[in-house]
Amino acid sequence: MDATDRQLLDLMQAAFPLSPAPFAVLGEQVGLDENTVLAGVRCLMDEGIIRQIGPIFDSQQLGYRSTLVAFSVAPERLEEVAARVNAHPGVSHNYARDHVYNLWFTLTLLGERDIAIEVERIAAQSDVEDYLNLPALRTFRLGVHFDLSETESRRLSQSPRVSQVRTTPLSTVEREVVRATQGHLPLTLRPFAPAAARVGISEEALLDVLRAFEREGVMRRFAVVLRHRQAGFRANGMGCWVVPEERIGAAGEVAATFRAVSHCYQRPAFPPRWPYNLFTMIHGHEQAEVEAIAGQIRDAIAPEAHTLLYSVKEFKKERVRYFEEEV
Repeated sequence: MDATDRQLLDLMQAAFPLSPAPFAVLGEQVGLDENTVLAGVRCLMDEGIIRQIGPIFDSQQLGYRSTLVAFSVAPERLEEVAARVNAHPGVSHNYARDHVYNLWFTLTLLGERDIAIEVERIAAQSDVEDYLNLPALRTFRLGVHFDLSETESRRLSQSPRVSQVRTTPLSTVEREVVRATQGHLPLTLRPFAPAAARVGISEEALLDVLRAFEREGVMRRFAVVLRHRQAGFRANGMGCWVVPEERIGAAGEVAATFRAVSHCYQRPAFPPRWPYNLFTMIHGHEQAEVEAIAGQIRDAIAPEAHTLLYSVKEFKKERVRYFEEEV
């Protein structure tokens, strides 16, 4: 990637323009014409650096519930169980990690379904007896942004966290907009036109709905999602921390300010087998960088104990498909 590629990726991670001609808007920001920008984005997609361009919705605001699940699986059965878990339509992410709890996946279901019962059913089907159901009790940060143009010192520094969430009921048209836009954005000069035609509204009307989603917290942002390893961030560690209940709010707020932390949650603990109640996803170019950032977090929040779990293998990583059961 050259400097322009990095600048484009930084801009598109922060916010892809909600405009009928988004590549022209990006071109104005980097000093290129829209055809050149579109060609560059296509190259980044072909090279596997861009995973997807699309909306990042808040599952809860759409009426869904999600949880993080950890299975303890015999190593010789890991591939078999991972394949069974992957087949579930509510599973979006599934990784092997270096721990006795070695299979970690996210499960998202419509709100009226009992997620604990579904976790129990998946475990029984997979012949897994030891597992953890770890729904988020509190979210301190949720937003992946890989700083491709930053220096080492800035990546290791802290930055402010901004979030806004407001409950907004969805109309029939709004649900159609979710369904029409939740896939990968077409790489054309007017990429929102096909979704608008599918819903039966104008491009500007569709963009107005997406802008309202963003204002109201239904959509966190419309943005590019990278394949972080191809973008140079080859290491990621899940920092798991033991923090006393009376300090966990303050500790979570502090941990969430670290630029290299993409996700920060309070989750239930199950001592003694799993005592950790604060989770941070930490990204770096190398494992040593992840460990340096974890050390900074440790010094800042003073946990009673902590561990770092590294991804060993990615079994599944894709966006949740919302309202597909209605079609």
